[in-house]
Amino acid sequence: MMTRRLPTNKRRSNPRYLLAALFLLLPATACGGLAAKIPDGAIDSGSDLLIAVASDTHYITDKINDHGDAFQRFVSSGNGSLMNYSEEIMETLVYDMKDLSPDAMIISGDLTVNGEKESHTRMAEKLRNIELSGKTRAYVIPGNHDILNPWARGFKGGSQYVTDYITPEEFEEIYADFGYNEAVMRDASSLSYLAAPSKDVWLLMLDTCVYKTNIEYENPAVYGRILPETQNWIRKCAELAHNNNARIIAVTHHNLFIHNYTLHYGYTLDNAEEAEQLFSECGIELVFSGHIHVQDIKNREGIFEVASSSLLTYPHQFGVLSYKPGEGFDYSVKSVDVERWAGSIGSEDANLLTFKSYAQKYYKDVSYNRTYGRLIDSGLYTENEAEEVAEMISALNVAYFSGRVDEIRDELMASEGYRLAGKSSEPEFLTRYTRSMLYDYGISNVSLRLP
Repeated sequence: MMTRRLPTNKRRSNPRYLLAALFLLLPATACGGLAAKIPDGAIDSGSDLLIAVASDTHYITDKINDHGDAFQRFVSSGNGSLMNYSEEIMETLVYDMKDLSPDAMIISGDLTVNGEKESHTRMAEKLRNIELSGKTRAYVIPGNHDILNPWARGFKGGSQYVTDYITPEEFEEIYADFGYNEAVMRDASSLSYLAAPSKDVWLLMLDTCVYKTNIEYENPAVYGRILPETQNWIRKCAELAHNNNARIIAVTHHNLFIHNYTLHYGYTLDNAEEAEQLFSECGIELVFSGHIHVQDIKNREGIFEVASSSLLTYPHQFGVLSYKPGEGFDYSVKSVDVERWAGSIGSEDANLLTFKSYAQKYYKDVSYNRTYGRLIDSGLYTENEAEEVAEMISALNVAYFSGRVDEIRDELMASEGYRLAGKSSEPEFLTRYTRSMLYDYGISNVSLRLP
């Protein structure tokens, strides 16, 4: 598969000159006198750096979940995420990080299913195990599920029960050792912070969530934005990085660019154009996000955004970003090896021991059954026709959300299911949705080379 490269004619002529020009326009009192306080252990300048990037882990601890009838109903109403194996998938991530031994690991929000305090506490323990197993430092930001979530629930037998959610202050306390305590700079208006895993590459960890009215409205807000105060703070971070010859990677939960034209409301930042202009002015060329659960790479005017798929959804992958001085960044994806982890603990669960095939079939079956049901309910399709369309859609979903539509695009577009999909009276559901995935042309959504 070809690797995305940043076209020479698309790059800004000199981002650092633009950055310097920007700061000449700012009052000296606004940003002057900033000094970097690089944390102990930051990798020396001129050294290689390896970063693992995960998102939307949607973890729920077994402490508040007995996997009974109530939880199974909850899982069946979901989007195909393997919540039944949330614990095992996270344990595998811990196991894989020990072998990969990255210098840093990022999780770009939605750490938990619905912000349960017990799940957050246990997630922090897993991150601590990752750090204790080697040299890896973990960095996290919240997602829209994580803070002040009135939907926080535990599961026992046939019933759900209300369990504790967490406040922004508690998020910072629980994850103090995973970014906040070692931040180079903190934003006073959000849970954003600037981290420096190395002296050459810094991480702008941005809290883009809107959660202050969640309890009042009894509903967690899905949309996100970057506050004006946080934008001013970002400019200070960029100046500091510029003065220290460091490159900045921005990490958000919500998306900077539209990654799917039928699924962008609530996923893309409300002030995305403003944020894009700010990032461009600050010389930020690489952004990692999540939220939409689609593995997708978009670029515009020299800024690349990698939207990471959910770790809890097939193929259960995370990103691996390597930086080499003088060469730049290389990005690829890797699936957690649940089968290897299961074998190492002597598991007898057949699903875990054959996880790759089990997880793919599970995700495909969820997609197939939902599509088939809607087609039959529409009254426009015979059973045989509905089967053809549902088979096409389920295969497309498996490929699209993992970032690999290009591998089966021609086959699907030549299929009887694709032809029959045009009969639907619900173009948003079939025609428009299908085309939004099949027509998403690009070189690669799973690899990137950035000089």
